[in-house]
Amino acid sequence: MGVAFRGTGSLTYGAIRAARNLAVTTLIAAGPVQADGVTIAALGDSLTQGYGLPAEDGFVPQLQAWLRDQGAQVEIINAGVSGDTTAGGLSRVGWTLTPEVDAMILALGGNDLLRGIDPEVSRANLDGILQAAEAASVPVLMIGLDAPGNYGPQYEAAFEGMYPALAEAHDAALIPDFFAPLTAESPDAAARRRFMQADGIHPSADGVEVIVEGLGPRILEWLDDFRR
Repeated sequence: MGVAFRGTGSLTYGAIRAARNLAVTTLIAAGPVQADGVTIAALGDSLTQGYGLPAEDGFVPQLQAWLRDQGAQVEIINAGVSGDTTAGGLSRVGWTLTPEVDAMILALGGNDLLRGIDPEVSRANLDGILQAAEAASVPVLMIGLDAPGNYGPQYEAAFEGMYPALAEAHDAALIPDFFAPLTAESPDAAARRRFMQADGIHPSADGVEVIVEGLGPRILEWLDDFRR
């Protein structure tokens, strides 16, 4: 159920966006998105919270605006906390999944990665979050991350592999990499700096826009799937 962003080669963002817009048009033509009145909790860290950006430029408000532009009647609760790990997410998932929450976007793991936390620990925490969502009958879309190679190939494989394994085990939807649209737009790391803040970790407002344009169609499809 993941989005295959890899392998886009030298395609420009404009071409990728045009293809995605065509996919959205096809999806809507096939049947209306049944997302009326959906409240989504976005449980995450600084990437979700919108670190370093004006409130309106963060991931949650930009995604909500994009989905509404596609006709989806959604309200996204920003449950992102800067610096949060998967353990932090597990500790607060209970009060995040309030009765009005219909679905959850789960985007955690970046700070575990930065701290070199054992992927088995991260996996157990994410598993606990998914179990809580199942108990509340809340469908989940997981957004993963690619791991750098500086911790070694075993760590990289274990970290990246936990997302699809957990998604399959819990019947959750999956987008493998939050930053995939930026990689597709600018395969060269130096060129991607124009989409990043000065810290090189968090996307700028323009970077968030590219990410939302890239991930949006898959999120729209997920909304349509669970509301059928």
